[in-house]
Amino acid sequence: MLEGVVTKAYGGFYYVRAGEQVLECRLRGKFRLQRLNALPGDMVKIADLGKGKGVVEEILPRKNELLRPPIANVEQVLLVFAGHDPEPDLSLLDRLLILAETQGLQPLVCFNKCDLLTREEREGLAGIYRQTGYPVEVISAREGIGLDNIRLALKDRISVIAGPSGAGKSTLLNGIEPGLSLKTGEVSEKIGRGRHTTRHVELLQLSLGGLVADTPGFSSLYLPEMQREDLAHYFPEFAPYREQCRFIGCLHDREPDCGVKEALEEGKIARERYANYLAFLAEVKEKERRY
Repeated sequence: MLEGVVTKAYGGFYYVRAGEQVLECRLRGKFRLQRLNALPGDMVKIADLGKGKGVVEEILPRKNELLRPPIANVEQVLLVFAGHDPEPDLSLLDRLLILAETQGLQPLVCFNKCDLLTREEREGLAGIYRQTGYPVEVISAREGIGLDNIRLALKDRISVIAGPSGAGKSTLLNGIEPGLSLKTGEVSEKIGRGRHTTRHVELLQLSLGGLVADTPGFSSLYLPEMQREDLAHYFPEFAPYREQCRFIGCLHDREPDCGVKEALEEGKIARERYANYLAFLAEVKEKERRY
């Protein structure tokens, strides 16, 4: 019995990397009867049938499971957004950061296409998220700027790259691992978004060590289920100031003597982040009213 990791699930076949070989596997019938599927990232035990074929005998317990993209056992998420062309959707970025937190993933914020920005624009964009404590990298995948830090972050870990179409995710992976030759897409001038160039989830083996998923792009995402009081916990830059609020359970919205709003006025919290917080708070309240 061999143990390996599922790198791709496609058309009823599961491609399992076990050591230096990749076997094309089917699931044992018991999984089909139970309507269970293996996901990329799953650690599995397989029977080697020879000639590059195998059967998945056991799916080992998962550390976590993402629904979009469908992948298991992810350790970190690289959130790739273009600094320009298309303009960065910070609302989507903040939603993805919340999703990463709920899944227990370490996020790395990456602003690509820095060659299209002035120095002041680069520093301003990165500064919004450096205030949060999240790690931030400003790169140009096309020009090869800043890729060494990304390589170090991906080394020996299972990672997923997420972000909107047109942000340069595939270009970034090609820059890190040129042999991948992933398709890249241009940004549509008509709609200002990139065309999807990735059709299914696949974990790619990096020569420096580690596996990374190049995932289909997407442009919208619902917030996970939560209570209105929970939302502020997903904005880590609020934490040092919450104790200064007059009211326990302060929502940092219309309440007086709010430590978070005072920090906002002092420039300690980015206005872009706070605006997204208020928009998300309204969304959470609306969900509460509906249900």
